[in-house]
Amino acid sequence: MLGNCLRMNGSVDRINVTINGSDSLDTNLNGSFTIEYWVNSSAYDGVDSVVALKGGVYDPNGLDLDKLDAWLREHRFLEGFPGAENVSNAELLELPCDVLIPAAVQNQITEKNAHALRCRIVVEGANGPTTLEADRILAERGIFVVPDILANAGGVVVSYFEWVQGLQQFFWSEDEVNQRLIALMQRAFRQVLALAQQEQVDLRSAALMRGLTRIREAKRRRGVFP
Repeated sequence: MLGNCLRMNGSVDRINVTINGSDSLDTNLNGSFTIEYWVNSSAYDGVDSVVALKGGVYDPNGLDLDKLDAWLREHRFLEGFPGAENVSNAELLELPCDVLIPAAVQNQITEKNAHALRCRIVVEGANGPTTLEADRILAERGIFVVPDILANAGGVVVSYFEWVQGLQQFFWSEDEVNQRLIALMQRAFRQVLALAQQEQVDLRSAALMRGLTRIREAKRRRGVFP
């Protein structure tokens, strides 16, 4: 789901990714290796750094995700991966990158470290990884934030797909699910972005505005108060 927001209709030749829990795009990821591996393998050819809950590894020349996955399966932790530098979760958040993806737990970006971030875009893979105070700081610094309500909604969307398939007893292939998911996520992103530009607000506000508007319209059409 995060990959869809980042990729849209384009592709990236090389990307540097940091996981904590253009021709060249640097990305820092904070979160479980599963979600980060999915993001990176589906969207990018190269990754610079990866961090899980117990620290991570960094290589400015790029990490081989297949080898990293094999290492993690054998050793359980990222620490000690050959040819990479060990980094802490906190250090990873502040590494230079184009895209930072906090995908682990809440309150990772706060007023204490928001000034130190060296990214152009934050894509919230976790629920609530950015505090309100940090959100304001990032806005003041001109850092583009794709909020959790938009960036990580893919899991809920696929749960809805499962419900629909169950009702119909007509099941889709994995490719069909992914195609429908990509189409829906891209459409949602475009709509929220357009509203944000129209109303001159951030994406988080625009996503909430659009959600409330759709609920209001649904109630109006069904004759439900108000």
